[in-house]
This record gives sequence, structure tokens and C-alpha cells, in this order.
Amino acid sequence: MNNRQLSDTFILIANLSEIKGEIIYKTLAYRKAAESLLSLGRDVNEIWKEGQLEEIPGVGKAISEKIDELLRTGSLEFLEKLEKEVPPALAGWLQVPGLGPKKIALIWKELGITTLPELESAARAGKVRSLPGMGEKSEAQILAGIESLARRSGRLPLGVAYPLVQGIIAALLKVPGVREAAPAGSLRRMRPTVGDLDILAAASDSGPVMQAFTSLPGVLRVLGRGETKASIEFNDGVRAQLWVHPPERFGTALQYATGSKDHNVRLRELALEKHLSLSEHALLKTDGSGEITCATEPEVYAALGLPWIPPELREDRGEIQAAKAGKLPKLIEVADIHADLHVHSTWSDGQLSILEMARAAQRRGMRVIAFADHSVSLGVANGLSVARHKEQQLEIAAAQNVLGESIRILHATELEIKADGTLDYPDEFLAGLDLVVASLHSSLRQPREQITARLIKAIRNPHVDIIGHPTGRRLIPEQEGADLDMDAVLAAAAESGVALEINSHPSRLDLDDVTARRARDLGIPISINTDAHAEADLELLNFGVAMARRAWLEPKDVINAWPAKKLLGWLKQRG
Repeated sequence: MNNRQLSDTFILIANLSEIKGEIIYKTLAYRKAAESLLSLGRDVNEIWKEGQLEEIPGVGKAISEKIDELLRTGSLEFLEKLEKEVPPALAGWLQVPGLGPKKIALIWKELGITTLPELESAARAGKVRSLPGMGEKSEAQILAGIESLARRSGRLPLGVAYPLVQGIIAALLKVPGVREAAPAGSLRRMRPTVGDLDILAAASDSGPVMQAFTSLPGVLRVLGRGETKASIEFNDGVRAQLWVHPPERFGTALQYATGSKDHNVRLRELALEKHLSLSEHALLKTDGSGEITCATEPEVYAALGLPWIPPELREDRGEIQAAKAGKLPKLIEVADIHADLHVHSTWSDGQLSILEMARAAQRRGMRVIAFADHSVSLGVANGLSVARHKEQQLEIAAAQNVLGESIRILHATELEIKADGTLDYPDEFLAGLDLVVASLHSSLRQPREQITARLIKAIRNPHVDIIGHPTGRRLIPEQEGADLDMDAVLAAAAESGVALEINSHPSRLDLDDVTARRARDLGIPISINTDAHAEADLELLNFGVAMARRAWLEPKDVINAWPAKKLLGWLKQRG
């Protein structure tokens, strides 16, 4: 068994134990072990042979014994017994939004069903609503949740794929003879989710590169290896592919492999107009008189009469027409961002104090930081009462006194937009804050008309400055955003002047790029924030900036990129 299979086994044990009604600390222990196994940099089989299983974080004596049994025999008596008590198919029900272990156990025991198709049939037949504590609303939510499962992509989140590929590239660049290495495909275009990991390297001799690639730490098996291409699978099930091209042909290879397919079709049409045929190897002259090799991408685009087009734009959304007209946007970059307007501290669910987080932001070039700790309704995140907010204001003043004018610390809140559409704090309190970020966290499966009206009500509140992660979607774990009428939401935002957030955390990346571009076209200001809960989260800014670049945003479109004086003036003017 590999790391992924072991991890999946312990997740299954945790899920079935929850449905059975086991005490929470036991299920959490299994989940912790599963997480550790998945994030190991080594094959767990090697650690097992060394007798070091208990050195794995979260793996104590009881779990190490279970791993040992699984690796020795391929089975686990404990799990087999558990599966006799709780049908294993019920574990899959936990993926249905709104279905927790207690509801699953109730439906299973009362209706005697164990599969998702049976659950869907029972719900459509009106059998679920009659159960204790359920009702028509719960039944409708279950059906909507089952439908949403069918729409899940199964793709790898950018936040998982990106650091993995950066590590692979760093290793390849150490190989003698490698001139360049880069990601390709949807990862290079910084799409929120990607399929397999595609990597290109430039080297005259492919052999040493292939050897280094197939020998990377964490490689479970080599799926294929040829002279210029290799495919591998890691312990966690992620697959990666490497192509090695001669340095003088690397530009055409990288352009071709980056895509998108539709973008490349447009380029090939342009090439034909110039009596050229574009491939991954070169630009061939259609009269048979030779070829044009390109070591860099700018050479490829120049041969077609175009300026270089940033990868994030290559989706056939007008980028080639803009390039022809000399109207490509001057895309925003991480270096343009000087303010983070949505971070958390130990006052709610963050890991650092006000001073510690402000210093961490300052070290990264921030000139303004806003502490938007959760409001009181979000009890699970230790939301602040008005009284605690007043205490927090004193700590902010003290931190500001220590740091002086090097960074401006704003007293803000991430204000809960409650299920009934009301806000957590009265207007008179909100008026005294430096900044208000209003967000949806709960009841995201409300009907479209209801949740849209709920968000628009917050947008129209004169004290709300930013709408945080507007749809509430999650990529880790995968969860659809609210079914919002985005035309109505954008119209309200344009009218009120409120800013919409691109949340940089890779578990969200919300707003998406398409909606952010529509917002920009309507003159709606955008705010790119980290939603940082720890110092490491401040490094996630590049993901939000990538979404903004995919949305064609320039520094002038993003309030965090404005000079501090202009930003603070905008906030003051909003009241």
C-alpha cells in the first residue's frame, strides 16, 4: 500500500467511526494520521521497514500497529469489523453538503438505505422529510447536495499543485546541463485547479534530467520513460509529466505546452497567414524552405507579429486581438500590492498577535494592514463581541505606537452576513471602524433569490467597504459557492461603490477570474487579500494576484495597489 491508500484507509475509519457515534477525539486522531501520511516526503514503506512509524506526526502506538498490519497483510481486522457495524458506502454520504454523521445514521437506521442512489430516490419520494428533525427543507438540501457532487471536477487545487511543481523545478535546475525548466499547461496559466502536472526542461542531453525526475523523493512508481518524456506518480497519487527539449527549441515547446488549446488554435491561424506552420518544435515555412527555431517564447510571438502574451491571459478571451492592437493590459504584480485588508489575529481564529502579524506584514513590504477578525455570530471562529472589539482597539493602538509610521494598522472586522440577511453589529458601531469586510459563511445553499437578496443588502449598507470571498466557494475541500445572481450582485456593487475581494487563500480563490473581469468592466474596485490566519499565509498573495491577472486587472483596478494616502482617503470618504 502507498501513502495515498493508507491515508484513504484512515479517512474511511474516521468517517465510519463518526457515523457510528464514536467520541470525537478518536476520529480526529485518525484524520490527523491520514493528513500526515499524505504529506510525507517519503514512501511510508521505507519508514515502516526502518521501524520508525511512530516518528510520523500524529501516529502513536495504536495507529502504528494498524499501519503495520496493513502493510504486512494488505487488510485490517479493525476496519473489517467496523464495516460490519456501519456499511462502508455511508462514508461517501459525508461528501454531500449539509449531511453530517448524525443525519446519515438517522437516515440509514430509519429507512434502511446505504447508497447514494437509494438516498436520492428516497428524497425524491418524500421519505426523508418525515424523519425526526428533518423536513422538506432538509430534503431539498440533500437533493441539491447530491447534484453538486456530480459537478465536482476531481482536479488538483492550484494551492497543492503549485508548490509541488516549484519543488520539482528547483530539483531539475540543479541537474548539470539543464538550462531552463518551467511548468506548462493550466498550472502555468494559473487556473484555480489543474489536472496532471506538466513540466518542461531545456537540455541538450535528456538522460540526466530523466534520471533526476524519476528519482525524485516521494515517487511511488515510474509510469513511463522514453528519450524525451517521462511520467511519474507520487505517494499521494499526484501524477507529473516531464518533456525535455533542446534549448534552441524550448520557446516553441513551452508556448505549445502552456496552451490553452483555443489560444494555440488562434496562433496557428496567424502563422498560416504568414505562410508558417507552428508546432511544438519550430515554425516551419510552408514553402518548404526551412524552419525558424525559437529558444524563448517572446521569439515565437515576435515571429507572428505579436508582443509576448502573459500565460494567465491565454484563454482566447480577446488577448490576441488586444495584442494585435497594442492594447494588452499592464497586469498587476505582487510587488504592486502594499496593503492587506483582510487578516486575522489571536483575537478570533488567527495564530499571531496584532503586533506579530503587523511586523510580519511589514517585513513583506506592506504599508497598511487591516485586522478583520470575525464578528460575534461566527462562534466557531471565536468571533468578537462589541466589548471585545473595544479591547482589541486598545491593542491595535499599542501596536501602532510600537511600529510608528512604518505601517498603518486598521481596526476592521470580517462581518457575518447572517442567514436572515441582517449584519452582526449595529450601524453605529460599524461607523466607528476603519474598515468593514462583510462575508457569507453559513446557509450557502439558500435559494438563489434569497441568498442574492441577502448579499445585496450587505452591499448596500453604507458602512460595508469590501465583500469578502463573495460566493463562499471552497476548493479545499471542494464546495460550490452560493447560487448567486451575479448580474444583480455586480449591479448593486457598481451602484454602491463597494469593493469585491479576490481572496488569495488557495482554498478559496474567490472571486473567480471571469467574474472579477466583469466587475472591472463595470468600474467596481477590487481588493486582493490573503485572509491570513498565520504568518505563512501572507505568502499566499501570489495566488490572488494570479486570479487578478487572469481577470486582466491592472494596478489601478485594485485598491491594495493604490498609494496608502489614496486608499485611506477612499475608506474615509466611504464613511
